[in-house]
Amino acid sequence: MVAAPAAIAMVWRWLFNSEFGLLNHIFHTKINWISDPKIAVYAIAVIGVWSIIGYNMVLFLSGLQEIPRDYYEAASIDGATGVKQFFHITIPLLSPTIFFVMVTRVIGAMQVFDLIFMVMDRNNPALYKTQSLVYLFYQNSFVQNNKGYGSTIVVLLLVVIMIMTVFQNIAQKKWVHYN
Repeated sequence: MVAAPAAIAMVWRWLFNSEFGLLNHIFHTKINWISDPKIAVYAIAVIGVWSIIGYNMVLFLSGLQEIPRDYYEAASIDGATGVKQFFHITIPLLSPTIFFVMVTRVIGAMQVFDLIFMVMDRNNPALYKTQSLVYLFYQNSFVQNNKGYGSTIVVLLLVVIMIMTVFQNIAQKKWVHYN
């Protein structure tokens, strides 16, 4: 989380290199991790998950520290096992943190630009399979100088994010417990 997204992208680009990358060297393969249209989107997803997992873990650890130990003591006195304590105490009391992480990660996933821009070459055959709406906005607005089409893409992105967030807020009423 501390490293700049450009540095993360460059390191992973080196790791995924098909000719001299570390992954192909370790596994003794010659896989085109970021230029094969079938697997490039998964490679980008691995980079995205790896780069944000530290931030999410800090949020989950702080949520876990806020759960009072009295609940676990009472549950163990009543004979609840560790699995029952996890599903009946930990998950319900951690549900606001889970909800926050889900909302912010969905919004963050819809706004991916830097990884695609830094990892994928402009002539990469997998570029069309890995493009995001923000990358399409950049291409149309600044490369092709079509600002109207680019602004339409951004408005579409805003609407999609709003709709997804509304559905998440509606769904949270069933499973997020604030008290």
